[in-house]
Amino acid sequence: MASTVDRPTGRAGFSLGYLPYLLPGAIGFFFVVLLPFLMNIAVSFTRWKGIGVPKFIGLENYLKLFQDKTFWAAFEHSVACVVAMALIPTALGLFLGAVLFDYIGPRFGPRTSSGLRAAFYLPQILPVAVAGVLWGWILSPIGVLNTILDGLGLHALSQNWLGDPATALLAVMFVMVWLQLGYALVVFMAGLARVDPALYEAAELDGAPWLSRFRHITIPMLKPEIFVVGLTTTIAALKVFAPVYVLTSGGPDNATTVPSYFAYYHFFTTNRVGYGAAITTVQTLITIVLGLVFLRVQRKQTEGAN
Repeated sequence: MASTVDRPTGRAGFSLGYLPYLLPGAIGFFFVVLLPFLMNIAVSFTRWKGIGVPKFIGLENYLKLFQDKTFWAAFEHSVACVVAMALIPTALGLFLGAVLFDYIGPRFGPRTSSGLRAAFYLPQILPVAVAGVLWGWILSPIGVLNTILDGLGLHALSQNWLGDPATALLAVMFVMVWLQLGYALVVFMAGLARVDPALYEAAELDGAPWLSRFRHITIPMLKPEIFVVGLTTTIAALKVFAPVYVLTSGGPDNATTVPSYFAYYHFFTTNRVGYGAAITTVQTLITIVLGLVFLRVQRKQTEGAN
């Protein structure tokens, strides 16, 4: 008989045999994530232009930050980004994934369903710079969208979509939905692949309409995927930078400024490195707290289900 070798264990039954596998990741996390974050917190208590010796000023940066109207406007814009990158893509991706899996696939074949899924996912593999140039061309005053509206006789609807403070944020939100939708769709379709097709077949034989199957089968079965997509897209929305930078650079008149771009602006334009560090510290803490809330809610739901 093969003998069983006991591995030394630490507290809570942790096997020390896993340490060689965990150590590289722990070292990388310390030097790439934790140490820079701690250094950023330290810099946030200083007045520093990026060169010379930082001057300790205590909470001055934070006191100025909480009185900065642009900072609060940037977080209001973050809420709009959460809607555009988390709520809408999650809801729309769930609906479209169910349509492709439960309606398009059985009626038009898996190749059609897979082709449409790939088409929705295409924006995810495009570089953001390329997507920004594309949408900047479409949404410019002489771009494709206004040309089509003018051709249809809808001249009153033509806008300077990215140059008008009244429409810039909505235009950026639309591009964010376009960029993020494919991710949610692919995750949900992967989740649907583990659902027993007999559930849908039995419900269809019983005369259940598609919306009823979606409500009573698809949504309950995809709760883990909904949680994952909701958490990851919300975090991505809170730290979004590239689409705003490429499309509007926070303008016009700070109408699309978000915390990440606001911090970038103070780091590299005004050279107020300490102030920019305070912005990123607050932003990171809010993201961590929100992530912990997500995890706590998910754990309660899991315990309740068991």
